[in-house]
Amino acid sequence: MGKPIPLSGNYAVAYAVKAADVDVIAAYPITPQTAVVEKLSEFVANGELDAEFIHVESEHSALSAVVGASAAGARVFTATSAQGLLLMYEIMHIASTMRLPIVMTIATRAISAPINIWCDHSDFMASSDAGWIMLMGVNAQEAHDLTIAAYRIAEDPRALLPVAVGYDGFWVSHTVEPVHVVEREGALRYAPKRVARYVLDPERPVTMGSLGSPDWYFEFRVQLQDAVEKSREVISEALREFKQHFGREYREVDGLYTDDADVVLVLMGSAVGSAVPFAEEARRAGLKVGVVNVRLFRPFPEEEVLKHLEGAKVVAVVDRAINPGSSSVGPLYSDVAVTAFKRGLDVPILSYVTGLGGRAVMKSHFEAMVKHAYGFVGKRMRDVKTHYSFVGVRE
Repeated sequence: MGKPIPLSGNYAVAYAVKAADVDVIAAYPITPQTAVVEKLSEFVANGELDAEFIHVESEHSALSAVVGASAAGARVFTATSAQGLLLMYEIMHIASTMRLPIVMTIATRAISAPINIWCDHSDFMASSDAGWIMLMGVNAQEAHDLTIAAYRIAEDPRALLPVAVGYDGFWVSHTVEPVHVVEREGALRYAPKRVARYVLDPERPVTMGSLGSPDWYFEFRVQLQDAVEKSREVISEALREFKQHFGREYREVDGLYTDDADVVLVLMGSAVGSAVPFAEEARRAGLKVGVVNVRLFRPFPEEEVLKHLEGAKVVAVVDRAINPGSSSVGPLYSDVAVTAFKRGLDVPILSYVTGLGGRAVMKSHFEAMVKHAYGFVGKRMRDVKTHYSFVGVRE
């Protein structure tokens, strides 16, 4: 496995991209992801990475550039956050429907206004309907490993879909941790470069991104839905193979202490690192608390989530984003609640929104959630009058 080296989450991603031996990088700086592409430009400049680095005038152009490069058969990368991701939103749909295996990392950040450069999941969640496979890392090691896994997933001919890897801005992007770095040889054994079947080539002209009239557009969108659904097998296989190659195990969903839990906390990202020791402490105090880490957000892993909820008396979903005006309030809550409804799980499912705009998710917040959730033990969902709460917000 080798000796770990101290890296920030951003640098961990840059080392992963170098190991994947990408051909084209296009990027525009935005906090808190800028250090990713700064490090990659250093790798290119000093000859450590043989890639074309395209300096563009906006994030819209960055994703457009890698769309073109991917269509020509290159292995590509870009990175962004917040308003930059929103500027890419138009092109995200083009990338997925054209079935281009682009890898992009998102250092999650709150969306303006007011201007805020710190972490929440508003940007990540805002792009969740674009037809991309979406993964979320807990720490720098996961950001590194999932970026490499993203190439194995995206370029699999059974998938051929873009993949976004999220990790929390500042909490992960700027925090230095020991990271076991995958070397180029190992990365390419695990995720060899694709042999593209259809590419933009003047010698063999093809049409990409043509007009979709009412006669055909509907079918194209259904094909994308089918492709994302069918990618589940590829994702599972890629994560299993990652353990075989590198010894570190990742699942679409991790569950801890869920077998006998009264209250199960369901969440994503760096707050999982705080929820786990809280659950351990709560159990020592006699409270049966479990934790579910949703690592794969799209396609949503219904079966994997459900198996950790079946014995719960209350499900507490923790979101770092809000859908204003939605009946679900929290985006993760929406998927969890629909999953439970479809499978006939009739227990209270509660939504807790916390940690917006970079505010820390603290032990006291989890204590408040669990105390509130325990008040619904023994009840059904129809007994819940107000299903959501804002935790850690000033009155």
